Amino acid sequence: MENKQNYGLLTAITMIIGIVIGSGIFFKSDEILLKTGGSVGLGVLVFCIGAWSIIFGSLTLTELSIRTKKNGGVVGYYEDFISNSLASGFGWFQTFIYFPTINAVVSWVAGVYTCLLFGIPSTLENQILIGFAYMTILYIVNTLSLKYGGYIQNLSTIIKLIPLIGIAIISAFWMPTNVDIPQGVEHITKSGVGFGWLAALAPIAFSFDGWIVATSITNEVDNPKKNMPLALIIGPLVVLGVYVLYFLGLNKMLGAEYIMSMKNDAIDKIGNLLLGANGAKIILVFVIIAILGVVNGLTLGSLRMPQALASKNMLPGSRRIEKIDPKLQLSLWSCFISFVVAIFWLFMNYLAQKSKILGSGDVSEISIVFSYVCYTLLYLKVLKMKREKIITSFFKGVICPVFALLGSAIILIGGIVSNPIYVPIFIALCLVVCLLGAWYYHSNSNKRNSR
Repeated sequence: MENKQNYGLLTAITMIIGIVIGSGIFFKSDEILLKTGGSVGLGVLVFCIGAWSIIFGSLTLTELSIRTKKNGGVVGYYEDFISNSLASGFGWFQTFIYFPTINAVVSWVAGVYTCLLFGIPSTLENQILIGFAYMTILYIVNTLSLKYGGYIQNLSTIIKLIPLIGIAIISAFWMPTNVDIPQGVEHITKSGVGFGWLAALAPIAFSFDGWIVATSITNEVDNPKKNMPLALIIGPLVVLGVYVLYFLGLNKMLGAEYIMSMKNDAIDKIGNLLLGANGAKIILVFVIIAILGVVNGLTLGSLRMPQALASKNMLPGSRRIEKIDPKLQLSLWSCFISFVVAIFWLFMNYLAQKSKILGSGDVSEISIVFSYVCYTLLYLKVLKMKREKIITSFFKGVICPVFALLGSAIILIGGIVSNPIYVPIFIALCLVVCLLGAWYYHSNSNKRNSR
């Protein structure tokens, strides 16, 4: 059956922008400054590295997406071009670590900003409980109604651009002033960090994450060989422009030391400066809606993952999990598994934040770094396809995958630099989950073949 061409170039570009621009830019700007020692120039540099990684990464994976009819994005690429066992391993990583860790962290951050909005004591426990409530509500909404989940996603995509573009534009006409750091708050000053700035690549990877989803729509784009490469260059460049202008605007209005010292609370001050006494609350409403849009989008994707794996016989109890409820058009077992795993990682993020074992980072950054490691197998496959003359273009078959590999390597190094002890341990955990998924599929295949 031929794939329907549902999307033109403009739709493909806006879809990429909508997927990539999420919550990270709102609560990672302070981390980027902390890891670059308050250097705005180095901050812009790591934003550019992040864009570079996704442009060449997505252009490389497009060469696989136009040659497969398998669904499931990267899992489908692994099935067609690497092996079914490794596809299962990557699927396990996405289902049990990647999606739920990001969902847990973003839900927690929604709790952080909700405490600020309503003046609730900003204890970690309160933030986590509010995040749990948001996550639960959105899981229920998306399970019971596909339509309402879609409405939430469309509305939040528009709303989240308002404060980013607004602050970027207003800051261009803003006269720099000294913003005082409140008494009782530790004053963090600018400092030299040497090569420690590489650690800023972990929060950058979080801010740019989501681009991989865009490659899964290739077969539904009109004239994909021409339009997808264009969309995958223009889209990330627009995102880079929005991010850099917002980052520069934030620093011009508040100063790097204020942002580093106040961390997530810095967005409060922007609201006060722009809109007066109630301005902080207005800005926070926009930010919370944007963040909840990300939670909703992650929920939309993750609650389907167990069913997708079960349909390929990649999970224990696949027959039960793959059954679709005719009324809800979803597998209830799949939704339940996804929810339980997300709650588990919300609790693990609580322990990580409480103990400070990841410093200023969080559990999701490491899973995103590991995902870049997983993409390297696909980049190498594209290089092999060039040698085999399946791909004839030197740019698409050599330049793009080599730069994509370099981008992944830089992000991996940055992740390890951010926490040399715990990041390698967590990466090893991700690898173990992948190996378990691969082993499960391989052993089940052998059983089926021996019957």
